[in-house]
Amino acid sequence: MGSLFRSEEVCLAQLFLQSASAYSCISELGERGLLEFRDLNPKVSPFQRRFVGEVRRCEEMEKTFTFLQQELRAAGRVLGPCPESPRAPAAREALRVQEQSEQLAQELREVSRNRASLRGRLQDLRQYLHVLREGQRFTSLPAPLGSPPRPRALSEREPILDPSLHQHLERKISFVAGVIHPWRVTAFERLLWRACRGYLVASFVEMPEPMEDPATGESITWVIFLISYWGEQIGQKIRKISACFHCQVYAYPESEASRTEAITRLHSQIQELSVTLEETEKYLAEVLDKVAQVLPTWRVQVQKMKAIYLVLNQCSFDVTKKCLIAEVWCPVRDLTQVQDALRQGSVSGSVHQGLFRVPMSLCLGFLVSYVFMSRVCWCPHVLVPGVVLCLHVVFVGLLSVPMSSCQRFLGVPVSPHHGGPCARLERIVGLVPRTGSGCWGLVPGRGLLRGGCRGQAPRARQESARRARIRFWVLFLQYQSGSSVECFVQRVPTSESPPTLIRTNKFTAGFQSIVDAYGVASYQEVNPAPYAIITFPFIFAIMFGDVGHGLLMFLFALWMVLYEDSPRLRQGTNEIWLTFFEGRYLILLMGAFSIYTGFIYNECFSKATVIFPSAWSVATMANHSSWSSAYLATHPSLTLDPNVTGVFRGPYPFGIDPIWSLATNHLNFLNSFKMKMSVVLGIVHMGFGVVLGVFNHVHFQQRHRLVLEFLPEMIFLLALFGYLVFLIFYKWIKFSAADSRVAPSILIHFIDMFLFTSNAENLPLYPGQVPVQMVLVVLALASVPVLLLGTPLYQWCRQGASRMPVTTGEQEPLLEGQEAGNSVNATTEDVESGGHSPAAKHLDFAEIFMHQAIHTIEYCLGCVSNTASYLRLWALSLAHAQLSEVLWTMVMRNGFVGLSYVGGVVLVPVFTAFAVLTVAILLVMEGLSAFLHALRLHWVEFQNKFYVGAGYKLCPFAFAPDTWE
Repeated sequence: MGSLFRSEEVCLAQLFLQSASAYSCISELGERGLLEFRDLNPKVSPFQRRFVGEVRRCEEMEKTFTFLQQELRAAGRVLGPCPESPRAPAAREALRVQEQSEQLAQELREVSRNRASLRGRLQDLRQYLHVLREGQRFTSLPAPLGSPPRPRALSEREPILDPSLHQHLERKISFVAGVIHPWRVTAFERLLWRACRGYLVASFVEMPEPMEDPATGESITWVIFLISYWGEQIGQKIRKISACFHCQVYAYPESEASRTEAITRLHSQIQELSVTLEETEKYLAEVLDKVAQVLPTWRVQVQKMKAIYLVLNQCSFDVTKKCLIAEVWCPVRDLTQVQDALRQGSVSGSVHQGLFRVPMSLCLGFLVSYVFMSRVCWCPHVLVPGVVLCLHVVFVGLLSVPMSSCQRFLGVPVSPHHGGPCARLERIVGLVPRTGSGCWGLVPGRGLLRGGCRGQAPRARQESARRARIRFWVLFLQYQSGSSVECFVQRVPTSESPPTLIRTNKFTAGFQSIVDAYGVASYQEVNPAPYAIITFPFIFAIMFGDVGHGLLMFLFALWMVLYEDSPRLRQGTNEIWLTFFEGRYLILLMGAFSIYTGFIYNECFSKATVIFPSAWSVATMANHSSWSSAYLATHPSLTLDPNVTGVFRGPYPFGIDPIWSLATNHLNFLNSFKMKMSVVLGIVHMGFGVVLGVFNHVHFQQRHRLVLEFLPEMIFLLALFGYLVFLIFYKWIKFSAADSRVAPSILIHFIDMFLFTSNAENLPLYPGQVPVQMVLVVLALASVPVLLLGTPLYQWCRQGASRMPVTTGEQEPLLEGQEAGNSVNATTEDVESGGHSPAAKHLDFAEIFMHQAIHTIEYCLGCVSNTASYLRLWALSLAHAQLSEVLWTMVMRNGFVGLSYVGGVVLVPVFTAFAVLTVAILLVMEGLSAFLHALRLHWVEFQNKFYVGAGYKLCPFAFAPDTWE
């Protein structure tokens, strides 16, 4: 919480990135989330930038991923989150992801297409089978001769034609059979009858089992139709009408044997297709399982890759076209981490290159350099390893083997985390002689080169060979990275206001969001959030003071805090619930402070609690008064006189005495108490806000504002409203119960103070009160012109004393293709003069005076209106107490009427209604009202005294969403 009181120091810096390692450096910076990049190519179209091809490739892969996700969703599978955060892929890995994703997408398309074709074919065969079965019943053969005739029953299962009449038919009967949607049956039948004029016999029957509609995917019980007709023209009409109604027409065999054979053939085809479809479904499930396994990781990797290239598009090339220059906002304390990230990215970019090829000339050059640098020319301890090393380089280059394959070949990991360059290269290549052997060879898993000779080389030669070996691999890695210069960061001066960075945690984030909703803090001005951690819940509790209500709110927030890591609470979709959950610590403190103020008010669901014995004694008053039975019968209300000895034994230990809840003047007493409390707290709160402005003046080296602004503001506030607080406390201390009847009115004294008069009927509080009040008013009025004219006159005099001639010259841009003025560090003059140009010192006196006049009027009038605005604490507290009392009297009290079993049963619904109304009205509605009023008091009355809120947040380039939490 070190930066919570004031935003961190942020500087403008330049990153110099080598072209080969820029991608890995940006990836490392994105993993750490340290920098906010600035666009150095604002006038360049997004379609004309350098890495637009890579961005389009990422978008194409995202389209492929979208298709894969749609296929998973269509299969009823839910794509889970990525189990871990993978790093951005290298170039070769990205190609592999693209190829595999396209291959999976192509497989899914083919398998889905085949499955749809098989399903359609299977459904077509099943429909055909049902058509033949149903048609068999309509067109069955006649009974044998000599058998008794069957009675004609009116049934849909009986044949249309009487079999006994077949031998009398001279004309040939043809059939049209198929299936039709049930919604089209009526219109289809009507049109057939009208078009064919009755020269047909049509039968319709529902299919025994429902089937899927290919167009909509719904399950529909299709209707089978069988139409018998005479004549070819009628048959053409029937087929045309069937096509118009999108009917599926099937060939209907004329003979019984043909139909039986067709049914048998269909059974066999359906069985074969079912087996084929089942295997296709299994293969599709395997492909979908593979997609569900790799797709979350691929999506995260491609999103990171796209973000990196979008950042690289914001960079600019230097004049040599060999490195990229990026402009960033960076917290000063994170500069070392940025340099470390660039160093690690540079090493990763050079070691983990995707594909590389090494020309033969370079290998020979490596060999010559190796021999000469070793200073032991033609020694077999050096020459043979050098030859083998160059052959290995050629082998790796010609086969285009990635460095990950080299790791497996070498038997050691090639990683920047295993020490410095020397230690890493010693692990890669080791010159350890093999005992008893006179040859050199490759030993997988134990180092690249091992060998020996009959004698052992001197120690000096071994050390020289080791150094030569290191130089060789340094040259080799430098060639792979394309440069021998490491990426680095450099601070540059600027006259622009940096962004605001305030680091928060899960506790302070809610309070900081309240402040940011009013306006993001200007760069390094005082942050009101740490003070709002105490003042906001306390001001809320003043308006919401009740032990019972505060306890319910506290328990609700405590439940959210204890289970804050639960995925069900964090991954909710309700926006209102997420708002409550993000502010759980704020609600927790509001409930705790409400319990405290509830004990001060001595209210728990509007009822007083007797924690300590009352300080008022009714028995003592009865013994010292003439309260007879007749007096008690005629006076339902009795007065307790504190002047009688023993009636009032001193103040209550904590909070308000519970006996006041029984008094008829209870409301008058609380109104006086809460009104004075609101005024006192309001003036203290505003005065604290004015004092916080001192830290801004001192930090920004504006010490003249201490005398010309802070001092007049404090004099005006304290001389008028601070004096009012003094009168309240003075009256409380001076007057007791004995002389309370002659105590003067503070309100009248305060009005006479502004009128420069005195009221004889209103006695003064202390001797010499009128002259003191006159002096205070004169001081307050005298501070107004100082506040109005002090700062403008000071700046005008200072500008006149330091006015110097301004010479303008040509400005040379630092970056190629960039106009002067595009960037705050775009010119040589800015760098040499520290970022402050003479034109920036020019001030407009009229604008300064107008700004100061507005500030003076707003402050002076605001002191009056803001003091009155704090009276809302009294009003909201009174409203909350009265609503609680009404709810208890009109609802809960009715449940205590009967003490029998019936009364216990009635108490259950009454308590339920009381609980629901308490939560809905007093906790939700009243709580929201008190929250909004507390928010307004902080924004307008408190922060207006010192807080400008004209800044903008630092938005770091980060892959993780909660980098700064």
